[in-house]
Amino acid sequence: MTTVEPIRSINDFRKVEEVLKEQSDRNLLLFTIGTNCGLRISDILKLNVGDVRNKSHIQIIEKKTGKFKKFPINSKLKPMFQEYTKGKRSDEPLFTTIFENRLERVAAYYIINDACKKAGLEERVETYTMRKTFGYHHYKKNKDVAILQKIFNHPAPQITLRYIGIGQDQINKSYQNFIL
Repeated sequence: MTTVEPIRSINDFRKVEEVLKEQSDRNLLLFTIGTNCGLRISDILKLNVGDVRNKSHIQIIEKKTGKFKKFPINSKLKPMFQEYTKGKRSDEPLFTTIFENRLERVAAYYIINDACKKAGLEERVETYTMRKTFGYHHYKKNKDVAILQKIFNHPAPQITLRYIGIGQDQINKSYQNFIL
């Protein structure tokens, strides 16, 4: 079994965004939440319009862990939420199908997988790719595995590093670039 990898290249990331933007606002927002918040797909899909409309933070109880999670909505997502939720009821699911049913995990998988293929990505892609992409780029920007470990509710830093794809190749590169 091949491990699901994050999207490491910002250029590839932007290509996926472009593909999703051409498809629909819903698909782009789904990807943007996943890559900017690091939520599991099960937690993204249970969001309702009222959970994000005119809010400064998203607050959830994680489906997998049962733990409370609260985090700020960033400047990229705020205008997307404002535009996307116009005319929708607060109790309405944030992500729906053309039949107005709540979008399901399998449909989200096909949306993300299809967009990545169309963008030319060769890595194995699943909905976890969004969460791992968030983690990878959060770590690259902040260099703080302890914060990321807490965000992901992982019990150990090694799990977080392995999860976001910091493996032997990155370790080797860090050695090659480290000279005293």
